[in-house]
Amino acid sequence: MISRGAPLLALVGLLLAFASTTTQAFYIPGVVPRSFHEGEDVDLRFNSMTSIKTQLPLDAYHLPFCQPIQGITIMNQNFGEFLQGDRIHNSPYKLEMKVDKYCEPLCVTNLGHMERRGVRPNKVVQAIRNKYHHNWIVDNLNSASKHEDDNSVTTRYWGGFPIGFRSHEDGKSYINNHVNIIIDYHPVEGQESRYRIVKFVVEPFSIKHEWDDDTFEDGRFNISNPIKSCQPSNVVGNRQPDQHTSYELVTASGRLPQPASGRVLFTYDVIWKENLDTYWAKRWDIYLSMDSAVPPKVHWMSIFNSMMLLCFLSMLVVAIFVKTLKAITDNYDRVPTDAEKEQEMTFKKWTLVHADVFRPPAFSPLALSVACGTGMQLFMTSLMVIVGSAIGIINPSNRGSRIKAMLVWFMLMGVVNGYITTKMHRQLKKKDASRKVTWIAATAFPGLVFAGFLVYNMAAWINGSTLAVPFTTILVLLVIWAVVG
Repeated sequence: MISRGAPLLALVGLLLAFASTTTQAFYIPGVVPRSFHEGEDVDLRFNSMTSIKTQLPLDAYHLPFCQPIQGITIMNQNFGEFLQGDRIHNSPYKLEMKVDKYCEPLCVTNLGHMERRGVRPNKVVQAIRNKYHHNWIVDNLNSASKHEDDNSVTTRYWGGFPIGFRSHEDGKSYINNHVNIIIDYHPVEGQESRYRIVKFVVEPFSIKHEWDDDTFEDGRFNISNPIKSCQPSNVVGNRQPDQHTSYELVTASGRLPQPASGRVLFTYDVIWKENLDTYWAKRWDIYLSMDSAVPPKVHWMSIFNSMMLLCFLSMLVVAIFVKTLKAITDNYDRVPTDAEKEQEMTFKKWTLVHADVFRPPAFSPLALSVACGTGMQLFMTSLMVIVGSAIGIINPSNRGSRIKAMLVWFMLMGVVNGYITTKMHRQLKKKDASRKVTWIAATAFPGLVFAGFLVYNMAAWINGSTLAVPFTTILVLLVIWAVVG
């Protein structure tokens, strides 16, 4: 005989199998560190480009930037990463632990025609105008962005770094064709010559390099107008052995930024710094706090203001309610006048309103039941995701974990939805229609959301955005929905 709990156990088993096939490993900062020895290759990966102006992320190789010699490869990703628009690829940058590099040439690529009035701009210029940003990853750590000007140096730990900028003087777009890749490492205690990455910062620059293709030799171009960091260190009067590209060198007299058009030489510096203050287990703290960009006092004040507003509105409603009830009870304690006798029926009718909350709605008791069940399902899903985030199971180092958790808990809380919807509908209609009610509860809200998702996915696909979910992933969603429903 099959027990009544067998279908529920089968459902839980299916969801656990789904979660295990779409995750690489259970990961909490401080549990699975990776150590490197000096000179070991360190992978730098590209994630999708995001914009602070539009909501459509683009593939990292959507624009004509440098590509790896061995070809473009997409990294293994889980279900949640695909749904949130992440597309992680390999990159042409070569990093080695504790090996600094100075103005290393990457490639020469053609960005398109020159920017002119009345002519449709090339794709790079359009991306710069839409304020798209690179999002790079080293050792599962997102890149921070360092910006420097004449007055200050700012490091931002969210949103990546811009692919270029638009000049306020001439209104033209310029590409950031040079980056300083700054990586902090921490020596591993108890392991000699082993190091762990604890910080990753990118400082972009726009440098107009001039070179001759015929002078390409030993992987380097002979730049005719090099800045100090791009000069060989073995020549008297050139750069110092440890002189990297800096804001002062880039903005020196006679230096110009690189327009986002034509053939462009991309270069990069790699700067390794020892960091004894930050441990591997704490490296995400500065990202979560955004380096105190918003002081904690502001968050507490916002919470306090919200609570005070809630209390004030609640007290206002209670005061109005008590005043109304007091007026009614006072009329029962004294002899009414002729005018009050005429209004007696009005008061009696008002006192009968309280019974209306137990009456089924005239329009559709089923719609009310489904709405209440779905609301409780969403509330429980939100509560479980918040608890998972608070205890550290859902964290930014485990990419896509938030969306996966939302899907899994929403499916599990379908039991709550079905129970509340059926019980409420039975109380309102006084008859049993459990199968019909539970079927509608399982398909009404998810069906509306899925229909909207298909329209949104089509718009993302037309615009070439990485938010467009592959067809196979949509089939997986449909299968899960059908099984749970």
